[in-house]
Amino acid sequence: MPELAELFDVAAARRIDAQASARLGDGGAGLMAQAGQAAWQCLLACWPQAQRLCVVVGHGNNGGDGYVLARLARQAGRQVQVLRLPGEGDAAPLAAAARQAWQDDGGTLEVFGGSVPAAEVVVDALYGLGLNRAPAGQAQALIEAINAASVPVLALDVPSGVDADTGAVPGVAVRASVTLQFIVAHRGLYTGEALAYVGERRLAPLRLPEAAADGVAPAATRWLPARLAGLLPPRGVNAHKGSSGHVLCVGGNRGSGGAVMLASEAALRSGAGLVSVATQAVHVAPLLARLPEAMVHAVEDAGDLQALLARATVVAIGPGLGQEEWARELWRQVLASGLPQVIDADALNLLAAAHTPLHDAILTPHPGEAARLLGCSTAQIQADRHGAARRLAERYGAVVVLKGAGTLIAAPGQRPRVIAAGNPGMAVGGMGDLLTGIIAALRAQGLDAFDAASTGALVHALAGDAAAGQGQRGLLPTDLLAPLRRLVNPQPDIA
Repeated sequence: MPELAELFDVAAARRIDAQASARLGDGGAGLMAQAGQAAWQCLLACWPQAQRLCVVVGHGNNGGDGYVLARLARQAGRQVQVLRLPGEGDAAPLAAAARQAWQDDGGTLEVFGGSVPAAEVVVDALYGLGLNRAPAGQAQALIEAINAASVPVLALDVPSGVDADTGAVPGVAVRASVTLQFIVAHRGLYTGEALAYVGERRLAPLRLPEAAADGVAPAATRWLPARLAGLLPPRGVNAHKGSSGHVLCVGGNRGSGGAVMLASEAALRSGAGLVSVATQAVHVAPLLARLPEAMVHAVEDAGDLQALLARATVVAIGPGLGQEEWARELWRQVLASGLPQVIDADALNLLAAAHTPLHDAILTPHPGEAARLLGCSTAQIQADRHGAARRLAERYGAVVVLKGAGTLIAAPGQRPRVIAAGNPGMAVGGMGDLLTGIIAALRAQGLDAFDAASTGALVHALAGDAAAGQGQRGLLPTDLLAPLRRLVNPQPDIA
């Protein structure tokens, strides 16, 4: 299936649904019929041999989609059991009509009594978009029973228990094998904790009447590999090192020289024409031994930094910087330079401790650093990653790369971007230092801050995926350097 670029929030999805239903003039019955048919076709495509199905339904329209699927599956000769929660109130009108059609066709309803009937596939049509809180009581028990059944699960629109807007999972949630989204892709299913529950994501766009999506804009855009060819064209035949930018990496306090070394090597491998390093004297010899292409300088005080700043195009500050007086003084000088900056690690902690106006800055926090920048908990950041990235961008007037599963890029006045790559093997110390160097190099080569941050995060994630070919466990940041060079030289037909 083609990769989806546009992502929508729940309000937009509901507005499109309402506008389509109004134009069709049937109250939404036609869309429900289409959704149920698409769900049945998806189940057939994924599990063509499955004969015994269990369809778990709620009393909302998501449950109605489940009833339609159940009826079609039964008509096709499958054994279908429909399971509902005990003691639910009246179903929504469309769902009630779908339930009646199921019963008129000879189908029966079973009430959940603690376990899920034996089946080869379970269909989750319990909640859909409507749930933004932790399931409780019998709903919690039913979801736990679905997960305990250890059979493939097809989730309709959203795995029950996952917030389609934020990607948060406030309690238990269905662990789907496949999630079939209807009409639009939901932004919450592409970042954060949701990634552990959605399985393979698919989209059934349905046949909408003309102008059904009028006035509705996407809430985010997935940043896909095809973007690279347009943003990283081949170099001109008359290019020279000066035309490819000069990155100054500032960091590497005593005991932390590896961090600034990683950032510097990543900047060179990402195409920076020149890379200088401002670090403690103790790290100069080891860094030169590892990376003779870098111009490494011992910086004891701010005065030593001024000459380096005068020659730089972009400053990457933070990897291994520390937070003592040496670090604070270098930080103040970088801020006063007026140069474009990529701010990471301890520089972010210094920023959080003393809110300082920024100029042309890219911030690259992980969730813990983002929490310090916003004065909240890491759990609050993860509960709404989209909202956190937006608040950071607005508060600091900067481009923000909120790292983690489903990395987000936000900037004032821009539609957020979601990185469509990366893997758990990248959860190791030093990966963020590499990202800092990559972004700084792309910024130095002329990309604007938003594109440099987005492209750098994508290249970084793709390099991680390439390096994980030999396994995710034990993956090191330096393993990304070889695929990194290939990725910043994309072929026109990259997909």
